[in-house]
Amino acid sequence: MRTSRVAQETSRFFDTAAETLPRRSTRSSTRSSLAHFSYGAGAQTTVLSDGKEEEVEEEEKKDIEFTFGSDIEDAIVKTGDGASRSIARKRKRTATTTAVAAPRAPNLRGKAAQAVKSEIKSEIKLETKSRVKSEVQDLNQSAIDDASENSANNPRRRYPHTPARKRIIGSGRDATTVVEGPSDWEEMYELAKAMRISGPAANAAVDTMGCERLATPGASARDRRFHTLVALMLSSQTKDTVNAEAMARLKAELPPHKPGAPPGLNLENIIAVEPAVLNELIWKVGFHNNKTKYIKQAAEILRDQHNSDIPDTLEGLMALPGVGPKMAHLCMSADNGWGRVLGIGVDVHVHRITNLWGWQAPPSKTPEETRAALESWLPRDKWKEINWLLVGLGQKVCLPVGRKCGDCTLGLGGLCKAADRKKVNEGRRRLELELEREVKVEVKVEAKAQDDAGGGLVVIKKEVEEEVDRQGISSLPVDKSGDLDRRMKQDVEQ
Repeated sequence: MRTSRVAQETSRFFDTAAETLPRRSTRSSTRSSLAHFSYGAGAQTTVLSDGKEEEVEEEEKKDIEFTFGSDIEDAIVKTGDGASRSIARKRKRTATTTAVAAPRAPNLRGKAAQAVKSEIKSEIKLETKSRVKSEVQDLNQSAIDDASENSANNPRRRYPHTPARKRIIGSGRDATTVVEGPSDWEEMYELAKAMRISGPAANAAVDTMGCERLATPGASARDRRFHTLVALMLSSQTKDTVNAEAMARLKAELPPHKPGAPPGLNLENIIAVEPAVLNELIWKVGFHNNKTKYIKQAAEILRDQHNSDIPDTLEGLMALPGVGPKMAHLCMSADNGWGRVLGIGVDVHVHRITNLWGWQAPPSKTPEETRAALESWLPRDKWKEINWLLVGLGQKVCLPVGRKCGDCTLGLGGLCKAADRKKVNEGRRRLELELEREVKVEVKVEAKAQDDAGGGLVVIKKEVEEEVDRQGISSLPVDKSGDLDRRMKQDVEQ
């Protein structure tokens, strides 16, 4: 088809502009409407009825200028005389890219529109609440982290736990098997020790009424060792408070073995006393009938085989009736015993708590299995201390019935796998409230003043707000500015 030169140049100009300027999608931008554009309708170029165009004179082509708006429909042509007119041309059929407009939302009215608005508001509200809750949790966690000096005060942390395990070092004949302790045992041990010293497990019954503390301080070394042995024999299946009471009765009411001899607890008086009298004195302890018989038999063995003293070996102690491995190890390591640590004294608390912590895998079934497992990896310098540590913890916090997981640092820190999650969460909430709570401390400063009328008492009050730390303990603020002193002097002068 024959096309004029102006039409060709204009088509190229429009194609270039279409690539650089954004195209607007309108309803009128259809193929049929674009085909009716004319450049100077009725002038040099005319669209004929058969769809062909006439050529424009060469001189007038040079006088044509184009200006563009934001769309092809805004194209204006100016001639040399300054007049503006439209120029029609046949649209060049070239490949074009059409911008697809985003689909419009349906025009909802009435209940449908209200439902959509309600759903959008609900989503925004839920998103806002979730964000605020997350920020509050972050702030609470930041406060807990700032109040803590170690991971004990970091109740939200979780630790991977690996129980004690065997590892083979070397190969062949040089291979040796070593037992590695649980992955986090050192941290758990230190946290438990902190609880025993100044935390919720402090001042347990074992601290003042334990078997090795029931010996009479002023007695001879031989009698103190015998006191420790008898206390251990009475302590089986018996609380420390009841055991201490029974020992006090023996030391005060046990009759002397002969006239003029001192009364109280010693080997000779035990041998001479009637079983019924001894049974009456210890009747509060568990299995007192059997223990009466065992104590009488053990006293005779000590007199006949050990020179009236307790054996100085584990085997000799365990050969006595009613004495097991736990009692033998505790008696050997006690300060009022032989003072030699040969093993771990594992009682019910040590056996129970170490299994709750997951230190044995699989869990040990008897105290002897627990002792063997602990001695395989626990450092020797902790063999004596661990009994004091876990017995007190079991008496105050990790009770056999009704464990106080919300007060336990190990439970709050996620280190105890057997912790009651409900109690732990309650403890964490209580801890957060303590961090946020503020108390008012009233500081009173009293000063005596002497004026012309006579002596007087001036009381100055100052309220100070301070934030309670994690344990609810904090020192009173110091008035470094001297404000209290100045006010006191002024009131005294007045």
